[in-house]
Amino acid sequence: MNKSVNPLTYLTTCAATVLSLSMSYQATASELPLEQIKLPAGFQIDTYAENVENARQMALGNKGTVFVGSRRAGNVYALIDSNKDFKADKQILLAQGLNMPSGLAYHQGSLYVAEVDKIWRYRDIENSLPKVPQPELVYNKLPSERHHGWKNIKFGPDGLLYIPVGAPCNVCDDPLPFSSIMKLNVDTKEVTTVAQGVRNSVGFDFHPETGELWFTDNGRDMMGDDLPDDELNRVTQEGQHFGFPYVHNADIKDPEFYDAEKAKLNTPPALNLGAHVAALGMEFYLGEQFPEAYRGNIFIAQHGSWNRSSKVGYRVMQVVLNGSEVAGYLPFATGWLQGEESWGRPVAVLTLEDGSLLVSDDAADEVYRISYQAK
Repeated sequence: MNKSVNPLTYLTTCAATVLSLSMSYQATASELPLEQIKLPAGFQIDTYAENVENARQMALGNKGTVFVGSRRAGNVYALIDSNKDFKADKQILLAQGLNMPSGLAYHQGSLYVAEVDKIWRYRDIENSLPKVPQPELVYNKLPSERHHGWKNIKFGPDGLLYIPVGAPCNVCDDPLPFSSIMKLNVDTKEVTTVAQGVRNSVGFDFHPETGELWFTDNGRDMMGDDLPDDELNRVTQEGQHFGFPYVHNADIKDPEFYDAEKAKLNTPPALNLGAHVAALGMEFYLGEQFPEAYRGNIFIAQHGSWNRSSKVGYRVMQVVLNGSEVAGYLPFATGWLQGEESWGRPVAVLTLEDGSLLVSDDAADEVYRISYQAK
């Protein structure tokens, strides 16, 4: 397995390069066919930042800095819109050569970055930029397996850092912490299992009224085009089991690992999202720019299929809620997939302070901004 590059070493040797990149980057007009993206009436999509290699999860700083992780690239970025025109005009390379730093979170002035097996903290990050503060190692006891090892992290209403640990396989029955979502007290290092039987969650958020954790989960492969569905799940009790690897969705028996007794532990999903759509980042929309009908609903980025006879996903979906119950599921942004050819793959969503919605794309190396203006 490739070892990650220590961010301390990187920052010591490359500080001058980082500063140079931060000062020289200027956003330019995108050449991507954004006119192919279909949105509801009144919405439009524009480029927020381009040349953000392998853009994955995003986090928003108190001063409006958009932080972006990556997976294949091993980089972490800071995007700054200094003239407030909703286009990033500076890109700062915070770190590179890391071990799949897909996930990050901003909390109390600090940026937290998740490698496969470590969590790092950059204190007082926005007040330090363009200089990059030295990272501190917060936690180093995560599994080192890279299969489903990339993370999506976020602080919960309880002030704890929520961290998924995916199954190190397509389907297997490995012990905890695999196939779980855990939460970490970053001060005491105490770890608690929040959900288990979770194959691979790369997106979650907390219900704005109940505080409950809702998460996407990618279904297993090699059961055909239409089985099983990816899931949207809701945690109503700490430690709940969500079926993997014994049973999928509400009652689909796994052909290799089905166990009748263990299957009884399964918590059925709040919503089936479609097979192989690769549902990743999700967020409750709490902004005020979009019409009232969108507020409190969930947006889910679907990365798109890789092992299906006809492609599906490659879009942003909207889950309509009535309180804590699902009332609808419909496309919000489509067009990255044209026939069987795709030119982009949405990964994560993030609401800006003005209520517009950012969407990251790790295939096109872009971050888009979707906004609304009544006619």
